[in-house]
Amino acid sequence: MATRGARPPAWRILVAGGGPPGLALALALVRDLGEAVSVSVLDPAFARTQTDGRAYALSAAAAGFLHRIGAWDGLATEPITAMTITDSRIGDAVRPDYLTFGDGLGALGYMVEAADLQDALAGACRSAGIALEAVGADGFSADSFGLDVATSDGGSRRVALLVAGDGGRSRLRELAGIGFVGRRYRQAGLVATIAHERPHCGRAVQHFLPAGPFALLPLPDRDGLHRSSIVWTEDERLARTLLGLPEPEIVAAVEQRSGPELGAVRLLTPLSAHPLALGLARAYRAERLALIGDAAHQIHPLAGQGLNLGLADAEALAHRVGEAVRLGLDPGAAPVLRAYERDRRADAVALAAATDGLNRLFSNDVLPVRVLRDIGLGLVDRAPGLKGFLQRRAAGVAQELR
Repeated sequence: MATRGARPPAWRILVAGGGPPGLALALALVRDLGEAVSVSVLDPAFARTQTDGRAYALSAAAAGFLHRIGAWDGLATEPITAMTITDSRIGDAVRPDYLTFGDGLGALGYMVEAADLQDALAGACRSAGIALEAVGADGFSADSFGLDVATSDGGSRRVALLVAGDGGRSRLRELAGIGFVGRRYRQAGLVATIAHERPHCGRAVQHFLPAGPFALLPLPDRDGLHRSSIVWTEDERLARTLLGLPEPEIVAAVEQRSGPELGAVRLLTPLSAHPLALGLARAYRAERLALIGDAAHQIHPLAGQGLNLGLADAEALAHRVGEAVRLGLDPGAAPVLRAYERDRRADAVALAAATDGLNRLFSNDVLPVRVLRDIGLGLVDRAPGLKGFLQRRAAGVAQELR
């Protein structure tokens, strides 16, 4: 017989995938629901150290979410106070600024290095008592009352809800029979952290070049160095060639694309390449399973919105699970996961279509197309209402949980 007034057992939730969306979800659940839930995060990558030069552009909405769950204070970030968009060829002597954002209206977003964000979220999770385990989720079987998860160490976990945050090639999505529609771009995303002679003053620059965009994104100064992250979209074949070049030749290629504004450049991290793809899961849920982050969607990085989408997934799922638990309902039940899917699917589809369209529009050197798109950018720059809407949308302030 249960003791009168005894606390009911905690709902057990397992997050497979220890990237920022998975960690943020776990942290949000525990911060919001306390002892009503028991949350663990599994990822074999916890046994490894991230060393590449990736960085993220966080929207104002994403920054607010991280602040609310206690992962923002102490995180080294750089406000993006202005953004400039150009459209040119690599060898052009002049690169006119066709569109600028900022205008003294505060931060458009915040740059943070991937390793710093990962460490901040992992540290906050550990402080909140969330188990971070360097094992994988190898399989699962669900029934009306729960779900059994087989782990790579030979163990098994009984949970109410399994969250697949295990990346674009999600094994759990595949095991659940959820289709994934998309295609690979014939492009690679080259990333590195650079030091440069002159300060960036918080300005981000997106040079649209024939092979794809080349972005310069401001990072905090460190060790007396002015630093930026580069996100360089290039043809896959040329990307492989670039990775094999000596460092002075890579630096020369970076300077050729970045222009003279920041002065002399040097690499602080090796250039690394990541294949680019467009993809959308046909569903965001199966029985007692929810998809978040790249397991649910992959978009082109030209707008810097991939992580923001994943964090919005985490916030929305935490919201729906929290509603259910506070009402004494099963957080893994189908109505909860259907509501989460409604919250997130339309936003991901719209952003995937927008980034794909922009990539098609700008990753070419057809003269009539270049003329029309440059006229269009100029018109947007001179239309305060439209420009303000785009600026607010980029910051994420137009997104609300429905």
